Amino acid sequence: MGLSVQESNFVGRNDVTWHFPGKNENDSMPIGNGDIALNVWTEQNGDIVLLLAKSDAWSENGQLLKLGRVRVRLAPNPFISPASFTQILKLETGEVQIQSGKNIVHVWVDANHPDVHLEVQTEQPVQLEAGLELWRTKSYHLDQRAVSQAGFFEWGSNPDGLDFDADTVLPAQNNRVTWCHFNSRSIYPLVFEQENLESLLPKYPDPLLHHCFGITMKGPGLVAGDNLTLKSSGDSKSFRLDLYALTQKAGTPEDWRAALDKLIRSTDSINVRTAWKAHQQWWTKFWARSWIHVSGSPEADKVSQSYAIQRYMTACAARGAQPIKFNGSLFTVGHDLPEGVSSTGNNHDPDYRAWGNSFWNQNTRLMYWPLIATGDSDLLAPWFDMYVRALPLVKDRTRLYFHHDGGAFIETIYFWGLPNVNDFGWNNKGHELQSEWMRYHVQGGLEVLTQMLDRYDYTEDAGFARESLLPMADAVITFYDQHWKRDSDGKILMEPAQAIETYQQTAVNPTPDIAGLKSILPRLLVLPEDLTSEAQRNLWSKVLKDLPPLPMGTTANGKLPPKGKGDADGKRVILPAQKYDEPKNHENPELYTVFPYALYGVGKPDLALARDTFKARLFPFGKCWGQDGIQAALLGLTDEAKEVVLQEFTSYGNQRFPWFWSKNSDWIPDMDNGGAGMMTLQLMLMQCDGKRIQLVPAWPDDWTADFKLHAPYQTTVEGHVEHGKVTRLTVIPADRAKDVITVHPQTN
Repeated sequence: MGLSVQESNFVGRNDVTWHFPGKNENDSMPIGNGDIALNVWTEQNGDIVLLLAKSDAWSENGQLLKLGRVRVRLAPNPFISPASFTQILKLETGEVQIQSGKNIVHVWVDANHPDVHLEVQTEQPVQLEAGLELWRTKSYHLDQRAVSQAGFFEWGSNPDGLDFDADTVLPAQNNRVTWCHFNSRSIYPLVFEQENLESLLPKYPDPLLHHCFGITMKGPGLVAGDNLTLKSSGDSKSFRLDLYALTQKAGTPEDWRAALDKLIRSTDSINVRTAWKAHQQWWTKFWARSWIHVSGSPEADKVSQSYAIQRYMTACAARGAQPIKFNGSLFTVGHDLPEGVSSTGNNHDPDYRAWGNSFWNQNTRLMYWPLIATGDSDLLAPWFDMYVRALPLVKDRTRLYFHHDGGAFIETIYFWGLPNVNDFGWNNKGHELQSEWMRYHVQGGLEVLTQMLDRYDYTEDAGFARESLLPMADAVITFYDQHWKRDSDGKILMEPAQAIETYQQTAVNPTPDIAGLKSILPRLLVLPEDLTSEAQRNLWSKVLKDLPPLPMGTTANGKLPPKGKGDADGKRVILPAQKYDEPKNHENPELYTVFPYALYGVGKPDLALARDTFKARLFPFGKCWGQDGIQAALLGLTDEAKEVVLQEFTSYGNQRFPWFWSKNSDWIPDMDNGGAGMMTLQLMLMQCDGKRIQLVPAWPDDWTADFKLHAPYQTTVEGHVEHGKVTRLTVIPADRAKDVITVHPQTN
């Protein structure tokens, strides 16, 4: 089923069009199929450049590398003249189209196969040359200081520095150019050794050693000029360049090439026009799943386009083996550096990303929350799968360190589940992290579990519950039950602990952890009994009974009280912990009761308490990983939510494609900023609580919207909002319409 005419127009109006060629990598457009992604740009001489990335291109050092760069040159070049030049990012079909007169180039990454196609049609015959450009041409060593400057956060504490290995270019065969990065060694054992987990190494095979990733490129009528270059065998008006990517364990680069050759034969068995049609169908179905289109003012138009493009960029990078990196996704760019010069934040190669290569729960989660309401379960899967795959190792780590069952995830982890060595501490002989920012920061596992519960509620997928949700619940809830002692009242006493990164070391009974458990446990207890066991339900009931109350207090001078000491006549507010000291970061732990744990909000008890807490927060912050917009929407604070969603969706970067979001506190593009913007806009339109579906709880009267969003119990809600009134409402299944209510938002 294709898009309606109206919906097709809505998607197409968000296309991005440029009318003159670019200059360098800062003038690129993004495309991708969820695993393979490209930055595509043109240069003043008419060259077309492809910078290729893949979600699982992990080096020997656990660094997510680019696959390489390919420069395509036509002679004579029809794209030099800016007078008739047009470059379009076409969201509806996931492609870049470059045109000058009747000369057209299409670049697309097959949505269903691991290959990239660049198709050329010219008015007059031309020659084509495609050349590989690598920057990892030699192995080299960086000392400790240079490693830190190069954005490699995980290894900044290594006094020995780090070695970096070169790529491998294989001899051209059968008019194909092939290159790869082959991990002949790995830092994986060193991570286990530094974290005192050597005894577990035999049980958990090294995912980096002999990991090999790369590309073969070829095309009809193209011949190998050398090991780096393909050239046309003659003049023609039509060319196609095909690039095939593979990541696989291999004994040698030659073994990897043999596996890629087999993959190419399988892929080539499908006619490229048939593949293109299936590719278009994938994108059609993707856009038909969900949409929000906003109008009514120039600001609304910006929000609408930014929402669509953030969702598009997420789809381009979210179906691979690992989750999206919050700090750049697969769309980081850079340029070649002189020999002997290493990357810094201001001058770097394409592999650079500030804050390194670990997965930071606090940041990454924000890209995945909005995918529940868009119905994009396929894009959610890598995020959940990373945690589920890591559960056995995380539980074994808990047994070795703490001598009890369960498992907890530290905030910053490698994709196999262990905390990064920089946070753990170099030559740390204990089991507690040396980083005070991360030492007790384990509540992220509760948030992932909350997302899993939402995913189950929306889809009612029993297989997902059995294979992902319940194993995660068993590990996380068991950890919270067994890790903490009880106080004199028999309540869990979380000490030593921390309230996310804000209140470190001295926090007692942190609010995010208590709120998470108070939110999660009742939801687990009402899962269908055929999914859960009596032993599980007994544990969940026991932990729920043992939870301490949420910390409460009063404001001091209208703000959250320092160290919990409020004014006698202050307003009652939620505190960040039962006990806490001075803040060390700019997050508001007390508001985790609103998001992500939804204990307070529109239509729920004590809304005034939650609003007073929001007003008293110490750290207003909307962009990047800030949650102000999300929490304001959940509290029905329309003006605040509108203000923040505008901040989020106009936090443009300094590249030509402005939706490569400004680095804010992270890196370019700051994908958690865009994810937070999506979540804010969704919650302004619709909020779900059990079976209740609340429409326009924080929607401004001067904005118009057409929308389709998903709701629990396999429900979709589609409608039109204008002047605060909902019309053209379609709820599927129809019997869920009785659960839909319209909420009149509060303006401030």
